[in-house]
Amino acid sequence: MNIPDDLRYSEEHEWVRADGGRVRVGITDYAQDALGDIVYVDLPVVGTEVVVGGKLGEVESTKSVSEIYAPVAGTITAVNAPERINEDPYGDGWICEVELAEGAGLDSLLDAAAYGDLTAG
Repeated sequence: MNIPDDLRYSEEHEWVRADGGRVRVGITDYAQDALGDIVYVDLPVVGTEVVVGGKLGEVESTKSVSEIYAPVAGTITAVNAPERINEDPYGDGWICEVELAEGAGLDSLLDAAAYGDLTAG
């Protein structure tokens, strides 16, 4: 399982790549593998304000439908056409970008080692 060191992770298996006051969000390799082939993603609407733990969207796979939760608080500034989640969940398969709100919750996310521990057992 791939767990890049430069990302932060939620316990619900979303990843965050920080870039100043904005972050890119996606689902982890672990989540993608557990779901199976993803066939549809319900994306958030640009301009929507999200709170930590709030619903961000849904992914539908050949196995099930799962919610995507916001790992940070802020405003959706861009969405992706994430057809590449199955092949590249940490690159071209990202879900959305979020402009961080005050107290966005970024510091409460897991680092790669802690996320590795979470998914190991």
